[in-house]
Amino acid sequence: MNENKLNIIIDEMLPANWPSVVDIYIQGFSTRNATFQTETPTWEEWNKNHFEELRFVAIINETITGWAALSPVSSRSVYSGVMEVSVYVHEDYRGKGIGNSLLERLITESEAKNIWTLQSGIFPENIGSIALHEKFGFRKIGYREKVGKMDGVWRDTVLMERRSKIAGQH
Repeated sequence: MNENKLNIIIDEMLPANWPSVVDIYIQGFSTRNATFQTETPTWEEWNKNHFEELRFVAIINETITGWAALSPVSSRSVYSGVMEVSVYVHEDYRGKGIGNSLLERLITESEAKNIWTLQSGIFPENIGSIALHEKFGFRKIGYREKVGKMDGVWRDTVLMERRSKIAGQH
């Protein structure tokens, strides 16, 4: 499998990784099918919106090739185990198993931290992301019609969810 040939290393994301992480993020939002984000956030903006303990980068030959992180869906304590997933892969490395490696690590580590539900809102046109999530047990639970405008056009998202069979059971 490509994952073994490429020797993908999944490591914790550090602030020093931000230049590579934001470059990959920009590639994602430039497609207009990855996120509603259209402007480059600062490290401070991005940092305050993502759960600090669950951020990872994929590294191949000392090059950051992708990243994954979780964002809380609410500040209310009842939702402390519910997080939104972000997974982005550098355009030159897509289709090589990096998203698989990142999402697998994110799931494993999130369950260890008692995160019981992972969710994603994905544009229906982003069939690669939908397939990746389905591969890891996410299921389509809804369709959000005209949830936001991008470039003056209403966009829909598919809401996907993965419930842990380990975390949040007690």
